[in-house]
Amino acid sequence: MARMREKYLSLKPELQASLGIKSVMSIPAVEKIIISVGTGFAMKDNKLIQNIQDTISAIAGQKAVVVEAKKSVAGFKVREQMPVGVKVTLRDKNMNVFLDKLISIALPRVKDFRGLPRNGFDGRGNYNFGLDEQLIFPEVDYDSIMQIHGMNITMVTTTDSDKEGFALLEALGMPFAKGREDG
Repeated sequence: MARMREKYLSLKPELQASLGIKSVMSIPAVEKIIISVGTGFAMKDNKLIQNIQDTISAIAGQKAVVVEAKKSVAGFKVREQMPVGVKVTLRDKNMNVFLDKLISIALPRVKDFRGLPRNGFDGRGNYNFGLDEQLIFPEVDYDSIMQIHGMNITMVTTTDSDKEGFALLEALGMPFAKGREDG
């Protein structure tokens, strides 16, 4: 069993008591994690898009997919079926392994890291934040990178409350910035 899963199972009674939840089935959990990269800078370069896809696949531990434009947008010089991004959705074991790696290895490697912003919650208990470069992950080979790019990470929880989502992620060890609580 993944370390993060074991940690969550040991935290469930504490979360239930601190949030005042009556039913065990209502205890918040992380449902899935989505890693996405917008490739607007590389729409016409298939080698670069393949490189981004390989990098995200290595980071996530499962194959990433290339997202294509659904319709043309002249203002952005985007045509239908052009690649506009790369994404991967992690669940269960892969999600727990990635979350553990993110908290214990990758985020501490960020230069001048002062914690994740607390205002990344969407009002429904889900949390979004961005990373500026992919090099903080140990799987990324520096020599194989064609271009440094950022990524967006979305953590979808089973709760509809930002307060409960924040309590869950903080209990799991997410390093939030010190300051006032937005939840």
